[in-house]
Amino acid sequence: MQETVIENQIRASRPGMSVFFPALNDQDSIAVVVGKAFDVLPLLTDDYEVIVVNDGSRDGTADVLDTLQRRYARLRVIHHERNRGYGGALQTGFANASKDLIFYTDGDGQYDVKELVKLVPLMVDGVDVVNGFKIKRSDDMRRIVLGEIYKFLARQMFALPIRDVDCDFRLMRRNAIQEIDLTSHSGVVCTEMIYKLKRAGRRFIEIPVHHYPRLHNRSQFFTFSRIARTAYDFFALWLKLVVLRPRSPGLASGYRPFTKPERDETV
Repeated sequence: MQETVIENQIRASRPGMSVFFPALNDQDSIAVVVGKAFDVLPLLTDDYEVIVVNDGSRDGTADVLDTLQRRYARLRVIHHERNRGYGGALQTGFANASKDLIFYTDGDGQYDVKELVKLVPLMVDGVDVVNGFKIKRSDDMRRIVLGEIYKFLARQMFALPIRDVDCDFRLMRRNAIQEIDLTSHSGVVCTEMIYKLKRAGRRFIEIPVHHYPRLHNRSQFFTFSRIARTAYDFFALWLKLVVLRPRSPGLASGYRPFTKPERDETV
């Protein structure tokens, strides 16, 4: 009986973890990213799964993932027949994750999955989201400038509690992310997600992570049409959630948009 109690305590201290990667035309990087996940996860928990959401890739990503699925028993691959956008890929990942903790990052290899070991110890009682922020962005100057403008506007207009909404290196409690409804299909889904988690009273903690140059292909985002669509979606989201948002007594009290956003904690 005592051994059973001890085993349960050990299991509780190492909760199950779902790791997923949205992938779009990442045939040259996704195998390395998935391999790193399977290297690091056994160090963190015995109960884990890896999911890749192939968001309508037009290169050889699907074939690479099918090969990887035969190699790794705990890998699940979900293929979107058509591209649903970054938000659509995240929604699929969150909906299919089954473990208590969910971690996601992009399949292009610009973040090191092994830095997940820095996030897990910070997921203590009372913390719902451990969010990375880039130590230094390893992109061309145009992406850096546009990224800084986007982050500034997101923080000011949505009063976000984190400094780098554009850093897709996040560890979250499944009950936190699955209780909110995400509707955005473009990259503004991250702003929507952080805003709604904050409104639901969830607590954030931040930690610096490395960001690496893209080694393969070009970004899928930086075309005029995608930037224009993101700008449209961003301001439409602001009108919907902030300007026209309904008051609800069930949401976190004392939250006021357009004030200087607080930062819960930084490590």
